[in-house]
Amino acid sequence: MDIKHLLSGITETSEVFEVSGLSLNSKTLAKGDLFIALQGENSHGAEYIDSAIENGCEGVLIEGRDVNCDVPTIRIDNLKPKLSKLAQNFYTKAKDVNLIAVTGTNGKTSVSHFISQLLNFLEVDNGVIGTLGISKLKKKSINTTPDILSIYSSLEDYSHQGIKLAVIEASSHALIQDRLEGLSFMQGIFTNLTQDHLDYHETMDNYREAKVKLFENGLSKKAIINRDDESHQYFLDNASDKDPIKFGIDDLEFFKSSENGFICQLNSYVFELPLVGEFNLSNAIAAYQSVKCLGYSDDQIIPFLAKLSPPPGRMQQLENTHIWIDYAHTPDALDNALSTLRKHYPEFKIRVIFGCGGDRDKGKRQIMGKIASETADSIILTNDNPRSEDPQSIVDDILAGTKVEDDVQVILDRGGAINSAIQTLGEEEALLIAGKGHETTQVIGSKTLQFSDVEVALNAIS
Repeated sequence: MDIKHLLSGITETSEVFEVSGLSLNSKTLAKGDLFIALQGENSHGAEYIDSAIENGCEGVLIEGRDVNCDVPTIRIDNLKPKLSKLAQNFYTKAKDVNLIAVTGTNGKTSVSHFISQLLNFLEVDNGVIGTLGISKLKKKSINTTPDILSIYSSLEDYSHQGIKLAVIEASSHALIQDRLEGLSFMQGIFTNLTQDHLDYHETMDNYREAKVKLFENGLSKKAIINRDDESHQYFLDNASDKDPIKFGIDDLEFFKSSENGFICQLNSYVFELPLVGEFNLSNAIAAYQSVKCLGYSDDQIIPFLAKLSPPPGRMQQLENTHIWIDYAHTPDALDNALSTLRKHYPEFKIRVIFGCGGDRDKGKRQIMGKIASETADSIILTNDNPRSEDPQSIVDDILAGTKVEDDVQVILDRGGAINSAIQTLGEEEALLIAGKGHETTQVIGSKTLQFSDVEVALNAIS
């Protein structure tokens, strides 16, 4: 696309060159791309122009400053709000894909993947954009919801592949930062609201306001709201959709625990849901309501609920063990995971390994320590992603929520903690390794290291 056409409705330019892609990241930029240099919270994209040129960028759009370099540069003041228009000008097929968005503190990944699994069973080709990456494309994302250009680019690729439906995890950061600007959703799904990200949002009210944006101003045509969450009425009151779908666990006529999950009855159908944790009952019902809203019948959907499987790192049991991996990194998620194991293993002792991320919501650390103290029989505190914080300081914050008499060990080396726990695990003891789930890296200081809870645990078992 020529640069004049790309910038139509944004700014005029005398520059003449062709653009084959758009990129906000100099590291992932491909030859022929236009590099977008924005003013960030801590630095300006201008610092990475040399790297972008080395990777073959064709030109630079730069926010709020003039620079001299070896490729054409175009200054645009207040560029960030114009990214949506830029994306729509370039990725003209992105809006051909119908979209479902899922927001909430916990459950976004599970609900998104359950919807996708049900659609696959129904032979509906679909994509998922979220915490686990961008399905069916050779693309990765460091965030739950990628940047706006990556989203539009991925939807364009989906369209070219004939994929006409995608599910997007809509994080609070993405909603407040307008990463979904210009898109509209056939459905917006709300799972729950519990404490997280207060380092960014500062208050729960602000956090809630970010989430509710998905349902305001016609952004989501149909609202699907979890009525079991105490915040649900606020979402209902502020939703543009005045005939929303309200779901809850009591949509089930009954459910009882089984060895593999739950025996459930839904609208006269009896089936086994192969998922542990009552929170997964809620996630499965959300997915069911979403797919039903697309026009499919109970006869078509419900038999496939018995075939659902958890996404990687979500209450993932290592085969032939009592060892579980879960992404639980919030107070509510940790409580749910531990309570699930307590119910699943009523005669067992429960051991948990976890830490808390550095440079993130410090207020949840003591709360998570208290939850572990009250729910687990023994605790090993370790590193999560300490980032720039002192790991011991993070652990001390967690310890403030535990009791002196608790069985608590501190092993900062996460690999060492997992190995120690597995080697000393009793026959009637279950282990929860919480916090990182599917992640394959660990951030310590300025270094990003390869690390997988699953791989470390499997190696310790073998």
